[in-house]
Amino acid sequence: MVNLLRLLRHMGAFKSSDSSTFRPSLSSVYSSLSDTMSFVTRRALSTLIPPKAIGAAPDALRMQRVVSFYEKLPRGAAPEVKPKGLLGRYQAKYFGKNPSATPIVHALVFLIAIGYAQNYYFHLRHHKNNAH
Repeated sequence: MVNLLRLLRHMGAFKSSDSSTFRPSLSSVYSSLSDTMSFVTRRALSTLIPPKAIGAAPDALRMQRVVSFYEKLPRGAAPEVKPKGLLGRYQAKYFGKNPSATPIVHALVFLIAIGYAQNYYFHLRHHKNNAH
């Protein structure tokens, strides 16, 4: 920031000799910039110097609408969403803040139960009454 102030003072941008007050004459800054500096440096400095017409009536009204919109938004962290449905509650319980290996056990029990049901249907039900 100090180097920027020195550069602007060197280009004659300040109306007073006091370096603590930042009052650049925009026309002198831009004319000096366009004469002596590269495009990249001009582009970088142009973001530091505000435009003259920042408080124009239509822009000010539009900005006031934007500001009022953002003022109405809630602040802080979003409230925690409560899980809904069977799958949502299951995920919240076993995959949420404290994940565990219980779903792996549940999957194994489910596969064993399905395997036994298929085995019974296709083979074991025929041996129920000592058929062979």
